[in-house]
Amino acid sequence: MVVRTGGAPSQREKQNMFEAAELGRKVSKADFTERANAVHTALLEVQRKLRGSQMSVIVVVSGVEGAGKGEVVNRFHEWLDARGIQTFAYWDESDEERERPPFWRFWRNLPPRGTIGIMFGSWYTRPIIDRVFGNIDESRFERELADISNLEQMLTADGALIVKFWFHLPKEVQRARLQQDIKEQKKSWNISPIAKKFSKRYDAFASVSERAIRITDTGHAPWYIVESSDRRYRDLTTGATLLDAIEERLKHAPSTALRAPMRKASIPDTAESKITVLDRVDLGNKLEEKKYSRLLSRYQRQLYDLAWRARQRNINTIAVFEGWDAAGKGGAIRRVTAALDARLYRVISVAAPSDEERAQHYLWRFWRHVPRSGYVTIYDRSWYGRVLVERVENFAKREEWMRAYQEINEFEAQLTAHGAILLKFWVHLGQDEQLRRFQEREKIPWKAHKITEEDWRNREQWDAYTEAVNDMVTHTSTEYAPWTLVPGNDKKYARVQVIKTFCRRLKEVV
Repeated sequence: MVVRTGGAPSQREKQNMFEAAELGRKVSKADFTERANAVHTALLEVQRKLRGSQMSVIVVVSGVEGAGKGEVVNRFHEWLDARGIQTFAYWDESDEERERPPFWRFWRNLPPRGTIGIMFGSWYTRPIIDRVFGNIDESRFERELADISNLEQMLTADGALIVKFWFHLPKEVQRARLQQDIKEQKKSWNISPIAKKFSKRYDAFASVSERAIRITDTGHAPWYIVESSDRRYRDLTTGATLLDAIEERLKHAPSTALRAPMRKASIPDTAESKITVLDRVDLGNKLEEKKYSRLLSRYQRQLYDLAWRARQRNINTIAVFEGWDAAGKGGAIRRVTAALDARLYRVISVAAPSDEERAQHYLWRFWRHVPRSGYVTIYDRSWYGRVLVERVENFAKREEWMRAYQEINEFEAQLTAHGAILLKFWVHLGQDEQLRRFQEREKIPWKAHKITEEDWRNREQWDAYTEAVNDMVTHTSTEYAPWTLVPGNDKKYARVQVIKTFCRRLKEVV
């Protein structure tokens, strides 16, 4: 049977969650053959419909050791078209994965829209194991489960269907199955290397797993507890459940027709009441050439030393550059990289998303580039495009960019929680100065490529972008990832301010 969970349990109910699945249900061989053919055919048909949709399917395969999770995954590959399905197994973490935030390994494997991804083990595996073996306390366990719930909500809001299976075996059945597999040497190759270790802690795993299921069982990402004593019943039930879930979502695709609520107070329609954070930036700051050269050289030498010290301590640095067209982001970035050893940094220029990137959640392409510990990654434009250009140009629906503020804050919180230093620069300049630079670029041959029709068109949206920048800073300037607003009318002053901020932030840590 499939047991759906939900609601606040009493102590007795809490003890009996898994017992509710211990009914000893079975499917005969003849019935299985008949029904499995029907499920197989229907899954192929619904998979064909899925290809033409904007929905991805994430199947989480979890449960007790010995319940046959690997057999279920093999059955999925038997019943589904291999061209639209991928499976990823998560056991031990590699060095590459340990040097990045925990969710990195999952983000890079998310299935594109129109396909199915099977997570054999998932974001639940590590928190449950760590809690059972006492590596984390209850408070940390609940925080990690909250992060998982936020991730699942983010993915489903973007159109993903998450189907979570927990395969259950009674304690006695698990022990007997393990002993039988060990006895039959010809099957011993198929035993999970951790099965023995986990079976000895069956009660602890049951208790911790039950709590994880209770906390993360939601309407947008429900758990299905599958009785697994009978293999035919287990496989048939799992296949039919997945089929029903996909058909139901395709039939009733999440609607985005509802208008998102306002995230800010209404203000009077007066000039004084419409002052933004950019109006507080002093654009009159300047540096004379001699002082500029002296300060730039000093801070570049400091940054070189600090970057190597961060490398030795496995601290990575992520810098985000946003700003007006022609504000001087590129020049500031070049002064930073000139101070760094080429082996330590990478600059990523963010343009319009590719077809591959559009088939994923908008944060996917940025998760892919999260640096390993000890390195520097510089983004020329970034994930803030969601609440800037995509907002102003209507590339993202209102409800999409409105929820992006929280999604971005959570993304950055995970980066900094893992030890990253996150710097965010908005390079500001006045409209008159921007016009002067645009005209200069048109006249100088080697700068002409920098000015496009899109730049002129964006200039016409100055007020809309100003409002978007104000909201961006208001909603995403956090204690762990504050914005630095850089006066950019004088390029020399802006460059020194940027590299000086780099040095100050690294000194705080290294």
